[in-house]
Amino acid sequence: MIVLSRDDRITLLEFSDVGDSNISASERETWATYLKKGVALGACQGSCPEQMLAVHYNLQNSLVSIATENAERNTDAKRYYDLPEGGSSGLIVRNQLNLNGGQEQDLGGRYGLEASSSLGNWTQSANMQLARLGGPDDKLYHAVHELYTQRELEGSFLRLGYFTPNSEGLSRQPRSFGASPDTAAGLMYGSSDSLAINSPKPSVYPIYVTANRQASVEIFRNGLLINTQPVDAGLQTLDTRPLPGGIYEVEVRLIEDGQITSTTQELVYKPTNWRNQDSRWRYNLFAGQESKLLSNWDEQAYGDITAGAAVNFLLHPRVILGVSGRQVRDKMQYGTSVDWTLANNTSLFANVYETEDHGTGMDLQAMYNYGAGSVFATHSRSWLDTTNTYETLPDGTRVRQRNVFIGQTSTSSLSVNHRVSSRSSINGRVSHSDGNTEGVGVDLGWTQRGNLFGSDANWRFSVFDRPGSFSSGDQRNRGIDLSVSLALGGPGEQWSGSIGTRTSRDGGRDNNASLTYRKDLQDHVLQNVSATAITDTYGVGLSGTANFRNDAINGDAFVQRSSFNDNLTGGLNFDSTVAVGGERIVMTSQHHGSGAGMIVDVESDIDDIALRADDLSGGSASLRPGRNFIPITAYKNSSVSFDFEGNHPPAASIQPPRTRYHLNKGGVDYRKITVSKTLTVLGRLVDPQGKPLKGHHVINHASRGVSEVDGFFSMEMKASSPTLEVRQGNQLLCQFRLDTANARSENNVLMIGDLRCTPDTLAGANYTDESAG
Repeated sequence: MIVLSRDDRITLLEFSDVGDSNISASERETWATYLKKGVALGACQGSCPEQMLAVHYNLQNSLVSIATENAERNTDAKRYYDLPEGGSSGLIVRNQLNLNGGQEQDLGGRYGLEASSSLGNWTQSANMQLARLGGPDDKLYHAVHELYTQRELEGSFLRLGYFTPNSEGLSRQPRSFGASPDTAAGLMYGSSDSLAINSPKPSVYPIYVTANRQASVEIFRNGLLINTQPVDAGLQTLDTRPLPGGIYEVEVRLIEDGQITSTTQELVYKPTNWRNQDSRWRYNLFAGQESKLLSNWDEQAYGDITAGAAVNFLLHPRVILGVSGRQVRDKMQYGTSVDWTLANNTSLFANVYETEDHGTGMDLQAMYNYGAGSVFATHSRSWLDTTNTYETLPDGTRVRQRNVFIGQTSTSSLSVNHRVSSRSSINGRVSHSDGNTEGVGVDLGWTQRGNLFGSDANWRFSVFDRPGSFSSGDQRNRGIDLSVSLALGGPGEQWSGSIGTRTSRDGGRDNNASLTYRKDLQDHVLQNVSATAITDTYGVGLSGTANFRNDAINGDAFVQRSSFNDNLTGGLNFDSTVAVGGERIVMTSQHHGSGAGMIVDVESDIDDIALRADDLSGGSASLRPGRNFIPITAYKNSSVSFDFEGNHPPAASIQPPRTRYHLNKGGVDYRKITVSKTLTVLGRLVDPQGKPLKGHHVINHASRGVSEVDGFFSMEMKASSPTLEVRQGNQLLCQFRLDTANARSENNVLMIGDLRCTPDTLAGANYTDESAG
């Protein structure tokens, strides 16, 4: 924003948006300091910064051009963000608590602490876990999984310390077979322009579970519980959005009536995009010694040398090849992969892997989108060992699962989703398994959106025939299910119900019905709650869920009462973040998904004011008077703008309205903003002879403006400090203290009439010059 005067001078007011600028912050500050003084257009006269030659202004497109001696230098777009000049500092600690248990499932859970900090241009990471498995094993397990420092370079990264070798730096991780690498003390080097950042996006390939009854699911990664969620009976798709980004294996445990009835290995597939043919390689190298730190896990490897390498090659914008090799527990593991986008609507992902003295496996996944729907096919062969999978008997004894299987397994599936119309769709899935579970499973469903009792309604009818399992008396599970969901009641309320039949636990018929009520809450600690009642052959089952959030923590909880044995099962997830920066500390429920953060103190003379902070690099957060935390984007030189929430802002100003940041990952900045009641002031600026003063800068604590050709100006003024000052260039001409009590007011506009600008106003005004800029 500039002012152009008739004497051919330009004066910079401010840079309004520099989010996409390729000019460094220090260089921009140099130009801002020079241009705010006012610069004559044309060739540079006198002292000129940065080898400047001339300044030009184009009236047609309002473009200021600055020519320097470096005008023909290489201006290729930067491929990498500049690291913060002088580095950054800060500490962000995320605390997670997951609990799950019941009457026949002793309390188990996990506490996880993830910390990231910034010292200069190095980022430090720490990860500690406490876990209790539940059941007779009441031992409290503990281990440190990460304790390292990392430096980002252009196109690569260097990591030193204690860490779990993972797929950082790769776009596609070739799958391996056998034991996963445990923690190692050593170093890792790899490409870094595809470093994974947690994202709420779902996995490309969905993860299915098939529950015979109302159940809960536990998701484990490297033996650690990372998520738990309730599921209804039938074919269900898990919510993978809360899971970390990347490509990795997880263990999915299905728990029905407090007993583990199914354990499967699934692949989470949340890669980052990569289509740059100028940079065809992605790589990851690590070497070290298998170690454990503050760990009492007996099965954790220790003492052996471990090393590995994984490489991705962009053979074609549609074809990514991968190969990996690593030594884990004295065994060599090899993996290959191909990610092939056959067409814009067809993709294929395949792995072939082998482990020394263990076996060979393969995994194939394909997806085809045809406009009105999609087809998803999978085939995998893997080595299954359920020796360490336990169940709890009614008397509380914890024993190994009855159907222990050691051997080769294969699973194939074909899923089809088809949209019949804008209100109707059908889906089907056929699967075949060999190994621990054998046979063919078929699921067919029809979904219809319509209107019932004057409210929006969603109908679903499904038919299924699935292989037998322990929860169906080892008989095939056949049945039908009809469900309907209605938006009845007040805003945010929803009712849903279902009726159906399935195979019972003893192999007979199990006719069932359920009724669910859900309520979304506004301006409350509880975000939403739901309650479900289920009746079946065995009796009545109940369940309830709740999501909650306040300034410090967020999470969810669920509880279920089994109709089979009246046992209670429940789960609880807590999540909270502590950030330290700028000699300030805050505890918040906001998640620092973008790698850095900002602590913001809000001072306001308006009660219950609601503000919002928008990161120009993406994301936003709500602000309240007091201390707040804003997640912001690491590495990117950008800014945060502050504004009022809603469409009807109050008569107030926010100072400053925006602030810049540039932080390393783990860095935390501190800012203080002030919200002040304001008045709209309308007046005219005249000289001692009564002639209008045009093009003069009128400034106060809340805003600044420029007088028009007839001397009139309009601007906001801080109600508690009714003072104005008039400047031209660097010269302070006069200052005024306004008598707001006796001034005329119309439609919330203060009419102050003529202000005669004379030098004697400088001596008489009780005003400090600190806010002039």
